Amino acid sequence: MDTGTPVTNDTIGLDRYIDRETSWLAFNQRVLELGEDANVPLLERTNFMAIFPSNLDEWFMVRVAGLKRRIDTGLAVPTPAGVPPRQELATIRASARDLQIRHAEHFRDEIRPKLAAEGIHILAWNDLSAEQQAKLTEIFGTEIFPVLMPLAVDPAHPFPYISGLSLNLSVRVQNPDAGKAEFARLKVPPMLPRLFPLDSPEGETWYILLEDLIAQHLDALFPGMQVLDHHAFRVTRNEDVTIEEDETENLLQALEKELLRRRFGPPIRLEVSEDMDDETLALLKDELDVDNDAVTVLPSPLDLTSLFALGRINRPDLKFETHVPVTHPAFRTSDSDESADMFRAIAERDVLVHHPYESFSTSVVEFIEQAAADPDVLAIKQTLYRTSGDSPIIAALIKAAESGKQVLALVEIKARFDEQNNIVWARKLEKAGVHVVYGLVGLKTHCKLLQVLRREDGKLRAYNHIGTGNYNPKTSRIYEDLGLFTCDPEVSGDVTRLFNQLSGYAIERDFKRLLVAPLHLRKGLLDLIERERQAALRGEESRIRIKVNSMVDEEIIDALYAAAQAGVPVDIYVRGICGIRPGVPGLSETIRVRSVVGRYLEHSRIFTFHNGGDTHTYIGSADMMHRNLDRRIEALVRLADPHHVKELEDFFDMGMSNDYATWALEASGEWVRRSVDENGRRLPELHDELMRRIQARPMRHALR
Repeated sequence: MDTGTPVTNDTIGLDRYIDRETSWLAFNQRVLELGEDANVPLLERTNFMAIFPSNLDEWFMVRVAGLKRRIDTGLAVPTPAGVPPRQELATIRASARDLQIRHAEHFRDEIRPKLAAEGIHILAWNDLSAEQQAKLTEIFGTEIFPVLMPLAVDPAHPFPYISGLSLNLSVRVQNPDAGKAEFARLKVPPMLPRLFPLDSPEGETWYILLEDLIAQHLDALFPGMQVLDHHAFRVTRNEDVTIEEDETENLLQALEKELLRRRFGPPIRLEVSEDMDDETLALLKDELDVDNDAVTVLPSPLDLTSLFALGRINRPDLKFETHVPVTHPAFRTSDSDESADMFRAIAERDVLVHHPYESFSTSVVEFIEQAAADPDVLAIKQTLYRTSGDSPIIAALIKAAESGKQVLALVEIKARFDEQNNIVWARKLEKAGVHVVYGLVGLKTHCKLLQVLRREDGKLRAYNHIGTGNYNPKTSRIYEDLGLFTCDPEVSGDVTRLFNQLSGYAIERDFKRLLVAPLHLRKGLLDLIERERQAALRGEESRIRIKVNSMVDEEIIDALYAAAQAGVPVDIYVRGICGIRPGVPGLSETIRVRSVVGRYLEHSRIFTFHNGGDTHTYIGSADMMHRNLDRRIEALVRLADPHHVKELEDFFDMGMSNDYATWALEASGEWVRRSVDENGRRLPELHDELMRRIQARPMRHALR
C-alpha cells in the first residue's frame, strides 16, 4: 500500500496505459463475439454481424484517417503508451484486417447456413429456376438498368471518383474486334435494396444480392463487348469534419460546405473481394493512391452492414424476447388512458428514470409536450445534440414557440455524422420562431439539459431534466440511459446559469450541484478521487465507482492508479475503450474493470464516491476523454435522493458481479468473456434482469 505519494510519470512506465485504438478494436471484437454466440437468437446475431462493420467503417473514417493525416503532415506524435505513429498505424490496420476476415468467414461458414436452415436464403443466380431468372431479368430491365451508370476508363475517360462506403463492381470488357481489355467501374445503386427480395414459398424469405443480380446482366450494360470478369470493391475515405469557428461568421453555411468536401476525403481503406485478379487490384491501388497496408481482401460479399435489413423479418422466434418499457411509477396514473400531471409529480420529489427499461415517451416526451401545451409555462430551454428525423420533441418546441412561449434551443450542429440532420432541424426551428443558438466557439455542446419555467402562485418555478443520453425517441429504445427530473432550487439555479453561459457571454464559475466542463469537471473529479485516496491513507473506508463509455484520459487514469495504490477499491464499468490496466501489482491491484455488451447499448455515465459514508453520486453526459473534459460543454448533476443513490449502487453491483454475463479486463489488456458459471450453466443477461426488476417496481416507490 502507498505511503501517501501519488503515482507519477517517473515512477510508472508508459505501458500503464492500454493503447486507445487497440482497446477500441477489443470493444468491436466483443460485438463480433455476440454475433458468433450460438446462444444468441439468430436474427440478433445477424444484427451484431451488421453492427460490427458499421462500427469499423466509422472508426476508419475518423480515427485511422486522423492518424494517417497526422503522419502525412508530420504532426503525429507517439501514443500515450509510447508507440511510434507509423508502428501504431501498421498494428491497428493489421488487427482490424484480422477481425474483418474472421467476421466475413463466420458469416460465410456459420451465419449464412444457419439462416438457410431457418428458411432465410441469400441465393446465388444459379440457385434460381429458369422461371425465377426470367422474372428477375424483367425486373432488372425496368427497375435496375435505368439507374445504373457504367463508367469507362480509357484515355478519353479518366478514372472516376469513388464515393466513400459505396459498393462497386470493377468490370473488364474486351472489344472482340480490337482484342484489347478495358476497365469500367459500376456503382451498385445505394437507393435499391442490397438484399433484393424474391418471391418466396410460404414461411420462407428469399433474397439475392443486388450486385449478383447486376453482374448477371452486364452484357446489357456493355452491348457488343465481351465481359471478361467482374469483382466487388469498396473504398473508405477520411470523412471527419474540421471547421475553424473563430474564422467563420456563419457556422451553418461553413458546415454545409465542409459536408460537401467530406465526400472527397482521401481514401483510407480499400476492401476487395478475394477473387479479384492482381491486374485489377494494381489498377485500383494506383488510381486510388493506396498502399498494400490499406488493402483488405475478404470473402464475398463485402459490406455486411446490409444484414441490418434482416431485422425486419417477422420471425419473433429468432429474436430476443420483446421488452416493453414501463412508465416510471412516479408518472403512472390509476387510469392507464390518462397521462400523469408531470409538474405535480416532479414537484413532489426528484424522479430518476432509467431508459430503455422505463419509457422515454411517457417521461421526457410527455414532459416537454405538457410544457408546450401548458398556459402557465412561459419559457422552455433545451440542448439538442442528436434527435430523430420525426422527433416529437422538435414538434413540441415548435408548438410552444408558435403559441407565444419563449423557446431556446441550443443545437449542436457539429454532432459527428448527424450534422446534416441537425442543420435541417435548426432551420425549421428558426422558421417557427425558436431562438436557436449554436453554443460556444471551439466547444461542442454535449450536455443533455432541459428547463421549463412555469408560473405558479404568482412566482416562477423551474423544472429541469438532466440526462446522460440524447433527446432522441428512437435511440432511447435501445440506448441505456438515465435522466433526472427535479425542481430543486439549487439545480434550477445551476441550469439557468449554464444556459445563460451557452446562449450569451456569461462565464459562470459558481455551480452548486453541477460539475461542468471544461472549467470545473476535470478538477472536480480529481478532487473527489483525491478525497477517497486520502481517506484510504487514514485507514477509513473508501470507494470509487465509475461507469462511462470510454476511459482514456491519462490524468484521470493516473489519479485512479494513485487511489488504488492507497488501497481504494475502484470499479470501472465501461462499454468501449478503456486505457486502465487493472490488477497490476503495485499499481492497480484494487481496480476492477467490467464491460456489458448486449441487446442494449450501455450509454449512461455514473460517478460514485464513498465520501465518508455520505455517498456522492453524479450522472451526466461526460466520458473520461480529453474531448469531453477539455473541449466540450458537459454537465454532471449530483443526486440528492438516497433512494436514487441506492438504486445506482445496486446497478453497479449487478454490473460488477460474476452472476451476470460480462467481460472482464485483465492486466494484459485482454478482455475475457464470462458467459457461463463454474458448472457450465449459461449466466443471465444483465439487461433482461434489469427489465424484470424495473417492471416489478410498485407504483410511486423507488427500487429498493
